Amino acid sequence: MEYLAHSAKADSIAQTYSDHVAGVCHRAEWYANEAERYSPICEGQLKEIVRRSALWHDLGKLDDDNQAVLHDPSYKQRHLPWNHTDAGSAALKASDSLYSALIVYSHHIGLPDMESEGARGKNFFRDDRYSVRNHFDFELTKLLRRHTEILSMDGRGVEEPTRADLPLFFRMALSCLADADHTDTAVAYRQVPECENLPQLCAEKRLKKLNKYVSELSSDDERSHLRSEMYFACRDATVTGGFTACDSPVGSGKTTAVMAHLLKQAMERNARRVFVVLPYTNIIKQSVDIYRKSLVLPGENPEEVVAELHCRADFQDKDTRYLTSRWRAPIIVTTAVAFFETLASNRPSALRRLHALPGSVVFVDEAHNALPLKLLPLAWRWMYKLAEEWSCYWVLASGSLVRYWMLDSLKPVEMLQPIVNELINEKLREQLMRYERHRVTFRWRPEAISRKELMDWVQSMPGPRLLIVNTVQSAAAIANDFCSTYGRYSVEHLSTALTAEDRSSTIERVKVRLKDERETDWTLVATSCVEAGVDFSFRSGFRELSSLLSLLQASGRVNRSGLYPGSVMWSFTLQDDSILKKNPALETSREVLRSYFAKNAEIAPVLSTKSMNDEIIQDDSCLKTIKRLNALENLNQFDTVCNEFAVIESNTVPVVIDDDLVKSIEYGLGDWQLLQKKSVSIRRENIKAWNVKELANGVFHWTLEYDSFLGYMRGVLDIQKSKNDMLMD
Repeated sequence: MEYLAHSAKADSIAQTYSDHVAGVCHRAEWYANEAERYSPICEGQLKEIVRRSALWHDLGKLDDDNQAVLHDPSYKQRHLPWNHTDAGSAALKASDSLYSALIVYSHHIGLPDMESEGARGKNFFRDDRYSVRNHFDFELTKLLRRHTEILSMDGRGVEEPTRADLPLFFRMALSCLADADHTDTAVAYRQVPECENLPQLCAEKRLKKLNKYVSELSSDDERSHLRSEMYFACRDATVTGGFTACDSPVGSGKTTAVMAHLLKQAMERNARRVFVVLPYTNIIKQSVDIYRKSLVLPGENPEEVVAELHCRADFQDKDTRYLTSRWRAPIIVTTAVAFFETLASNRPSALRRLHALPGSVVFVDEAHNALPLKLLPLAWRWMYKLAEEWSCYWVLASGSLVRYWMLDSLKPVEMLQPIVNELINEKLREQLMRYERHRVTFRWRPEAISRKELMDWVQSMPGPRLLIVNTVQSAAAIANDFCSTYGRYSVEHLSTALTAEDRSSTIERVKVRLKDERETDWTLVATSCVEAGVDFSFRSGFRELSSLLSLLQASGRVNRSGLYPGSVMWSFTLQDDSILKKNPALETSREVLRSYFAKNAEIAPVLSTKSMNDEIIQDDSCLKTIKRLNALENLNQFDTVCNEFAVIESNTVPVVIDDDLVKSIEYGLGDWQLLQKKSVSIRRENIKAWNVKELANGVFHWTLEYDSFLGYMRGVLDIQKSKNDMLMD
């Protein structure tokens, strides 16, 4: 009898147990070996555990009942009768291969809460059901014999404790196994190519290309000379250790200067990847475009060199997990939500990326505002451990960097204190800051205003104008008001209600309009997605009350080049409105900023550290959450950490807008790049109300109206209008 690991599909033959296990072993060992090259303390242990886990991960599929289903052509509609992971974890437990047993146990369900496992007594790392445990205990000898007859390998043995940080080590091990397992399966089903001939980092060549690109941008004005000085200072800086801070204001050329530094460090540290991590709500396309222009070598595919990863969709189901994005490219531009939620995850679908991170140089932009305050300390711990144990190098940057690891209000948390280098000296920073002091004036309108009052007020100010509000629905409703009152040409709209493809088109249109000096009487209505990562320069700015840090970032999109005298950045609040939505997560930071306005405090970057301290002090739940998350991590409570480390506090799902992509996914085709370009994310709680249809496990199809102006909010606002009309009738 030929034993199978995966059954046949209409367009793919069945995959044998022998082929699958051998393929997973080969890939997993390769991933582990590549990661472990950068670990000064693992000493081959990761590779050993990953190899052993890969060898035994599918042992239970050799069971007669499971084989009967795998040989059945209708398998797609049927689950295996016995949880196949239980046999592998039982076999490994029996030989005291406990680390490997945990990884096999977790390779479908995810890493568990270890306290819960400990409470299960002798049944830890086994199936919850007595019937399954009893079945495989009885069948285990037969399954072991079949396995060794097929593969002639055992490899089990007692495993010694690792010196590495345990939570991170276990995530790294599961990452290697999960990626190998998912990739080998996708290859067998012809969903991805067998070989990926991706380009290498080639840091020295890319730095030469970047030098040439930057030299062609320079001009004779003083600010350009300062940007050049900034570039050379960053590129040629001599640093040691795992952390560097870069404090440089708007317009100083940070995007290219820090990249030059990273490439130089990659050369010196023999790094394999560069990561650029942008704040969690921001648009990353502009940074991607700059890097593709300045770093791609002749003959290369730009998308393979600089990967744009912002989709949060990770798929565990066998039929859709080929759509999960991975960290394969040499240069990866991503968002803080996608990056740090990967580090926090316990789920194989997300963790499969993690093994690509060791030996990387990482640029975290707007570092103190990249995550909600309560999540920063645990993220800092991961960054520290990745620097110490996996040779990652971190650059933390901002125009007003708060060294949050040194905050007085976080002393009770006992933040780890590595040596943090300074990338630019104080004299250069002061020279760069001269242009910041008079670029924009901050003003406050204390009384709450209606939608109509907001629209009329904004319209009366010098244009072009930028209006930022706190929620996607509010942005769409207000943009629609402008369109109805003043015409479509008077307004642009930018938020995550649009697909990435439509956001890119909108950004290009906005850039063209901003360059046209004759075009002034128009407004961009947006969410916080425009606060960083886009090179916009408006004459007037309006920001719905949020945090001081968001206000400072938003002001970087107003009079960015210093060409408009007397530019103002207004803050305001909105009256309650049935169409508008509030963001309750901003309540504390809103009140802190409101208190500064009430006291006539000067709104400036120097206030940033005080604002973070004040937010922690005012919200007594913040320190409690920080301490709880740190304690959970120390206790290896993987599932709870994953669920509570929520950068965006909503359970969202990917929803495909494009009909052609819908058909492709229904046939098991498509890829993660297309999904990222042609989908949006919506909250799971809105699926029923908005008539969203599931087209494959975990992937949904938008059925309401969608247009390139308001995105999916066109359909949502239509529903809201119908409800209001019914109430009025």
